[in-house]
Amino acid sequence: MAKKMVTLKIDDRIVSAPEGTLVVDAAKLAGVNIPVFCYHPKMEPVGMCRMCLVDIGRPMVDRATGQFVLQEDGTPKIQFGPKLDTSCTVPVSEGMVVVTNSEKVKSARKEVVEFILTSHPLDCPVCDKGGECPLQNLTMSFGPGTSRFVFDEKMHSAKHVPLGELIYLDRERCIQCGRCVRFQHEVVDDPVIAFYNRGRALEIMTMSEPGFDSIFSGNTSDICPVGALTTADFHFGARPWELKSAASICNHCPVGCNLVYNVRREAKAGGGAVIKRVLPRQNEAVNEIWICDKGRLGYHSSESPARLTQPLARKDGKLTPVTWDEALDLAAKKLKAAGSVLGLAGGRLANEDLFNLRRLVEGLGGKVLLHSYMAGGEWTLSHGMAPGSNFGDMGKGTLIIVVASDLHEEAPLWWLRIKQAAKRGAKLIVIHPRPTRLDAYASQVIHCAYGEESQKLSDLLPELTDVENLVILYGAEGQDLAGTRALAATGAHLLDATAHTGRLNSGLIGVWPSANTQGAYEIGLRPAEDLAAQLKSTGVALIAAADPAGDDPEMAAALDETAFVIVQEMFLTETARLADLVLPVSAQPEREGSLTSGERRVQRFYMAVPNKPGPRADFAIEAQIAQRLNLELEGRSVALVLGQMAAVLPAFVGLSYQVLAEAPEQWPIVGRSDLYYGGTTYDNHQGLGVTLNLLPALERPEVNLPMQPRAVNGLLVVPVTKLYDQGQMLQATDLLDQRKARPQLSLNPIAASHLGLHEGEMVEIRLKGQPARLEVHLDAGVPATAALLPRSVGLPLTTPVSVEFEKA
Repeated sequence: MAKKMVTLKIDDRIVSAPEGTLVVDAAKLAGVNIPVFCYHPKMEPVGMCRMCLVDIGRPMVDRATGQFVLQEDGTPKIQFGPKLDTSCTVPVSEGMVVVTNSEKVKSARKEVVEFILTSHPLDCPVCDKGGECPLQNLTMSFGPGTSRFVFDEKMHSAKHVPLGELIYLDRERCIQCGRCVRFQHEVVDDPVIAFYNRGRALEIMTMSEPGFDSIFSGNTSDICPVGALTTADFHFGARPWELKSAASICNHCPVGCNLVYNVRREAKAGGGAVIKRVLPRQNEAVNEIWICDKGRLGYHSSESPARLTQPLARKDGKLTPVTWDEALDLAAKKLKAAGSVLGLAGGRLANEDLFNLRRLVEGLGGKVLLHSYMAGGEWTLSHGMAPGSNFGDMGKGTLIIVVASDLHEEAPLWWLRIKQAAKRGAKLIVIHPRPTRLDAYASQVIHCAYGEESQKLSDLLPELTDVENLVILYGAEGQDLAGTRALAATGAHLLDATAHTGRLNSGLIGVWPSANTQGAYEIGLRPAEDLAAQLKSTGVALIAAADPAGDDPEMAAALDETAFVIVQEMFLTETARLADLVLPVSAQPEREGSLTSGERRVQRFYMAVPNKPGPRADFAIEAQIAQRLNLELEGRSVALVLGQMAAVLPAFVGLSYQVLAEAPEQWPIVGRSDLYYGGTTYDNHQGLGVTLNLLPALERPEVNLPMQPRAVNGLLVVPVTKLYDQGQMLQATDLLDQRKARPQLSLNPIAASHLGLHEGEMVEIRLKGQPARLEVHLDAGVPATAALLPRSVGLPLTTPVSVEFEKA
């Protein structure tokens, strides 16, 4: 329901704003900037710093009639209060008059700045925030110009204090605005930092072990209005005015958070450009102005010395460097002579890469498969989120169901936005065999055995019929391909049965394991349960951004029987080690392209650093191979590839890079010119992306419940996703080493007791025939009939398996 509009005057400007809007925000909408330190548009106001003081007058009201008292000219008589008001705590009201630039206001601002500077160090020449510091900027605009205090009277505190291994605190620089503490308590509900002491001795301290134990900690450095908080990767790393920026999309999970890479040239890189930091870019429909620490700090794979830089061909049993012409000629020769061709693509690939790979392989009479342990994307095509949907608009009247997924670990920004929707009144139901962090915000938590999730989801049908919006997110924990396909079909059936399919703020979302798995489905790729058999029988396997041998020993054996294997990769993965030809590919920051999020939003990313000598973009490699086979593929421009996609793929009709670059104004208004308001978050001029239109369902969704996984000795080992995994894209990021998942087996204490196992003890199990030594971790939240093992820790496990346990 649209809010009632209120008319007021701000500095002689007539302004209309929704009822309940704070004066500071109404002024911002009208183009009047009121300076702030403690206020932030994404948090509740506290009025601590007093920097936003303004003079507010209100129409006088006749108590007898309730009408405005009018002056001789017929205008309301305005009465100003004896004191100034904090504009961040006062909502607008009809007829209000706000003065932001009177001498009284200017004097108050000058005094506030002077007071803050009494305890602030003279660090501007060396401070990390120099050049983008709200305090520095506001001091120049509103400060006294000279100080009445001497340096020796300033209060001195500890500098470079680690709040954890990722965030450093300079206590001298802190102005006690409380933004960081409030963000952790209010926004992300990780109350791991807090104020300690009082008065001038007030300081920030960590209250967790490990220190600052939050996956959103880096956002506090964005919203800090001084140089008190710094991320470990940027501390004394560069000056803001030295940096160039490039817009991008996070490729670590299916949310599709909008990012900015800050880049500069450095001597240590031979004068080449290097990424110095990653900051959020505003997209209110996707990540608002936040990103998780994995997206912020997990960018080092592109700069890893372990990257492949030259094609490798197998000669005399060994992979040997060759030229690109030799490599492409060999690939074309083998593909032309092959009796059958099989393409296998991973979810890291951009849309344009996937499209060119499909056209190349199908042009040779072959087929392309998606390498994924999760299925069901055919139902997100027809039952996904309708264009215009936004978690930020959801509250009362919305039902959100999350099944078989730990969103805090798998898709942090979805976890954050769904938690906020629940706080606004949305009903949240969580279906999961074990507790997750989302349970605390749920109206109903349904714990079940692994394998029962589809049935529990189907059982909810009688409760769904009277809700305005229905969103279902499904994951893959405890599921195989058949299980996830059944979950997706069940979700689609519920949307149909309750008439929510295609409705705004309703739909089915897959919590995919990769950033562009949804894009692969849109382009026609599907996973196969008999992948090993298909690999064994194919003549040439063309594998891009997938490591089947690293995930499963059965796939390694199958690749041994494949006549010829071509791999396109950034690193020498287990699959690449088995290949006959390895082609090095560009990293995402070195190229352009587009990705499709789990909400089916297509977004473009831009080149941040020049392409390293040697690697080439995946889509271009496909085109260069095709050229040698007399097949026409676009290999020069991703924009032209997208144009071809729009011409033949129904979901992409009307899309172009120009359309993806459209960026209408958003609220709150953040920008580089007024860092005090929204922080160092970048505003978005490079594109908000486009949500694809829903496609017709090819079949009716039937609820076919899968077979429940069976356990040996009462225990089933279940792979679980951890945010900080040990996959190839995160291996090069040593900043996160202390938090990366370890080969640890989590057991319920009751199950461990039956097996005679104790905390910290080593246990040996066999996974797909391979022995694995694991440390035992006791966790009462683990179901008594299951054991949990993190994915991507170098062990071959993608779906639940039954194993025998032995003490190591």
